[in-house]
Amino acid sequence: MYPRSVDALQADALFASALQHSDQPDIGHVRHAIAAALDAYGGARCAGRVAQEFGDHPDTAAPRMRWARTLVRDLNGQSIPRTRRIAAPDSCALGTNPVAGLSAIRSA
Repeated sequence: MYPRSVDALQADALFASALQHSDQPDIGHVRHAIAAALDAYGGARCAGRVAQEFGDHPDTAAPRMRWARTLVRDLNGQSIPRTRRIAAPDSCALGTNPVAGLSAIRSA
């Protein structure tokens, strides 16, 4: 599979979701629809659903994809709070030196 951008992945997921243009979704609804579609189908199956719709109904698939791409562009233009990174505890499986931990796992 070729490398994809996050925007393309999100647009495919939104396209494959149950969310409709007529729902007039806000940012929260869009985020939820993308997450739900990715959980339900995964990235590859979302892309497959997009391809199937373009093959079966190109007249309605093109406007839906434009709508999805516009919403994703708007979504990503928002300032999205970043997640805090939490340091791993010293008792993690790989210890403080991940390379040594991996070699110990391989030799077991």
